[in-house]
Amino acid sequence: MGESNTRARIQRAATVLFRRHGYSATGLKRIAVEADAPFGSIYHFFPGGKQQLAEDMIRASGTEYGRMVLALLDSVPDPMESLVRAFAAAADDLAAADYADACPIGTVALEVASSNEVLRTATAEVFEEWVGTATQWFGRWVTEPRTAQSLAYSMIMMLEGAFMLSRAARDPEPLRVAGRSMAALLRTAIAPAGED
Repeated sequence: MGESNTRARIQRAATVLFRRHGYSATGLKRIAVEADAPFGSIYHFFPGGKQQLAEDMIRASGTEYGRMVLALLDSVPDPMESLVRAFAAAADDLAAADYADACPIGTVALEVASSNEVLRTATAEVFEEWVGTATQWFGRWVTEPRTAQSLAYSMIMMLEGAFMLSRAARDPEPLRVAGRSMAALLRTAIAPAGED
């Protein structure tokens, strides 16, 4: 029980620190301190060191975040309302975290895209997973698969961009606007032909 608890504390600390400060600015010593774990335990659980720990964090938190977003989207039957609510929940969570905790992989993805192939691949695979899940979700209301996929890409792009704008401005409004915009896009996509 003790080993799995230590590993979990290391993973939680790494997730928070990578999300808030990025990959380069997060050192293993800081992770060990935040996890209240001996420094050597990081290499015990993650022999590949910081890169392996970051890859683990990207994959685990990316999957968990994707599930959370899907649960929000499924929380009400009306898809437009659920989009507005999901983005509003993200806005509330970001404001409650004093604009420090946004997407679990967005900060790292921007930083490593051209400098670390292992981590770039991990972030790309998480985004691909999110696009696939969101495409299926939009496919409940949009019959054309390409349109459903375009909406999925749009949702993820709006979410990531709105996180960036909200963090920079320390204002949740960009996330709320993005939610309303996504609802409008979906409304347009499911409107019967000839109804504008």
